[in-house]
Amino acid sequence: MSLNIFQVSYKNLLRRKLRTAFTLVGIMLSTWVLVTLLGFNNGYEQSLNDSIEGMGFQIVLTAKGCPYEAATLMLQGGSGLRYMPQNIVDSVASSPEVAASTAQLMHAEFDPDKGDNGGTTIYLGVDPATFPAMKSYLEFKQGAWFADTNAREIVIGYEAAELEQREVGDFMILPGSDEDFKVVGVLSRSGTQDDGMVFLPLQTAQTVFRKEGLLTMLGIRLNSDIDQTAFEETLYKLPDVQVVSMAQVKNTIMDLVGSAKVIVMAVAMIAFLIAMFGVLNTVLMSVFERYQEIGIFKSMGALPKDIFKMILIETTLLCSFGGILGIVLSFGFSGFSAMAITLKSSSLPGSIIKSPTSRCYFTQ
Repeated sequence: MSLNIFQVSYKNLLRRKLRTAFTLVGIMLSTWVLVTLLGFNNGYEQSLNDSIEGMGFQIVLTAKGCPYEAATLMLQGGSGLRYMPQNIVDSVASSPEVAASTAQLMHAEFDPDKGDNGGTTIYLGVDPATFPAMKSYLEFKQGAWFADTNAREIVIGYEAAELEQREVGDFMILPGSDEDFKVVGVLSRSGTQDDGMVFLPLQTAQTVFRKEGLLTMLGIRLNSDIDQTAFEETLYKLPDVQVVSMAQVKNTIMDLVGSAKVIVMAVAMIAFLIAMFGVLNTVLMSVFERYQEIGIFKSMGALPKDIFKMILIETTLLCSFGGILGIVLSFGFSGFSAMAITLKSSSLPGSIIKSPTSRCYFTQ
């Protein structure tokens, strides 16, 4: 009897092909939305976590106000960045608790001829002896890092190289200098803010941008057996220096992601409810239209549980086929979904990390 009920259920779905097709499409699209949103949420959270973990810093020292004001200042042309004395940085870097550190000097230059509305180029002075080790994920498409901290050489991020149309062996004139700087390296795409930067030796940057003895940031990695909280307390005593704990930054960002996850789950639940009511409508219409047929089944000896089982099989078939098709669709069009989300990424919290105008806060 169960086989006959299954056959009747299956044939009943085929008898109403248009209604069944529309219901399957509704379930399929809702499943696509559900799987895509959940995948995006998990991937977005993992991407943020990997970006923060990949920075190589546990603690960042900046001048007061830098993390919160640098982005706005750079959008307006890069003037007004705050700096801290290099002697303070040197004293921290020499502490026995510090396993590694790298000092950096940022300079943002607004170019009105770049693009339709102008653009900001970020120059970052780095120490070639310490910076590559702290940014181990950076790989070269061409060339290598500059030879020393006084070299008149630059390394260009992937996007900056594309924009400037430069490759290894070319020369560039930096703002504030009449000298030609040789491009000795072009980085591969990393998917981070480093793609849009122009790197040059630290001492050269201090000279070119007339910031001798000044820095914008110090990235610190501690020894494994050091109490980070206790060490941060000693840093708070330094004058005119702001301490940014990357663990705190990570927790703050993950809290924001958690809030966004609630919204994503709410949208996913709405998609699920839409599909559920679509199936319910199809099943109810099927029952209402089959009173006579159900009566015939009962006269032939079918029990109420058999009728219920027949309706349940129809519902299961609809949901199963629609769900499987939706999952296949979501995987098949995952690239399209990712591209559509990326086009709107400027309004997402993740754009804070990837935006060239906020590098001071998280990494530089």
